[in-house]
Amino acid sequence: MTHASSTLKTKQKKDARDIRADALKIANSIKIEGQSPVETKAIATGIQRGMEMFLRQQSEKTRELDKRVKKVKQLSTQLTQQKNPENHTETAAVQNPSRLPWALLALSWGLFLAVGLVITLR
Repeated sequence: MTHASSTLKTKQKKDARDIRADALKIANSIKIEGQSPVETKAIATGIQRGMEMFLRQQSEKTRELDKRVKKVKQLSTQLTQQKNPENHTETAAVQNPSRLPWALLALSWGLFLAVGLVITLR
């Protein structure tokens, strides 16, 4: 058994002991006159079970919330990954037309020179 798991078990045992002690304190604080110690212990046991059930429900809710958060993070990651390739294609599309003006400029200068040579040769 590793150190972390043994620490976790002792913490869980400590929590159970704390719950038991808290339940006994509550049972003693609401004790009525003429109540036997057995009845007080039964009340403390009921309070303890209620506290444990409440803690279990809270941990289940926390796990569900963690699962939802994880799912949302995965979806957002997928969306950002899907958007990134679109950005790359847009930049590629913007870069390709930048060659067209240079090609037209070269073609027009070539035509001007050709027309100029034809006029001067006549």
